[in-house]
Amino acid sequence: MPFSDVWNVASIQFRYYHLASPMKTIKNVEIYIILTVTSIIFLLIEHFTHIEFMQHLAAIPLEVLVGVLVVEKFLEKREKKEKRRLLMFIKSYLFRSALLNLFVTNFNALKFPAITMSRIKNSTLEELKQIRKDADTIEYKSLEAMEPVIIEYVKTEQVWHDFKEHAITHNFEEIFNDMIYMLHFIYDVKLFKNNNPDKLFIYEAEKKASLMEKAKKILGDGIKKFLDYMIELKEKEPTMFYDLISGYELSSQIMDIQSKGVGERSP
Repeated sequence: MPFSDVWNVASIQFRYYHLASPMKTIKNVEIYIILTVTSIIFLLIEHFTHIEFMQHLAAIPLEVLVGVLVVEKFLEKREKKEKRRLLMFIKSYLFRSALLNLFVTNFNALKFPAITMSRIKNSTLEELKQIRKDADTIEYKSLEAMEPVIIEYVKTEQVWHDFKEHAITHNFEEIFNDMIYMLHFIYDVKLFKNNNPDKLFIYEAEKKASLMEKAKKILGDGIKKFLDYMIELKEKEPTMFYDLISGYELSSQIMDIQSKGVGERSP
């Protein structure tokens, strides 16, 4: 076996090293190095002695190495699946508590598509997927209706920090990037509000195309991710879906009653 093949396999191992979790790679890197070096030693012996049998011996550590990588890749996928399931339950807790007002406020601010918690609760899986498809195009009732949603994101800042730490711990790169993007937006809002406590942030965002785009993206993504999660629960944990969305339905109804009460008392 030529040297180039040895280093090709070694490079595959190196790329895998960077994809795996830090603790796992630290634990296994010595084994990878030993197997690779052993193969190289046999190849060196074959090169200088021309004993063909050494090529066969050199192949054995590499075959073991490839086998180890294949098995670990399988275990990594299974572990990732288990982490995703854990994340689903963590979301359930957060959606019922810290994020409840945020999502209810966000859905109440929508003009199109008109999505109520009762509609989500009573939808079939296919109907729910259609609702999610409709949510690819989102329109809010007004700029003023978006402001309370933005403020709810600021209020839940600690939740997004916790999600960020969870993403780091469990190697969820996509979630980590989403949290960084959202936290940058929250810092922008807090800075503006600190300097302009009596002004609406959304009016400031309207003046700057990039900032308005970010605001719409974060609020719109919130709607989409909520619906994605509802679909996931509907498919995998229907009882959890029903319990969670029933709580949201009740909270939404209470907020509607409170808002109407305030409107009736206004002169």
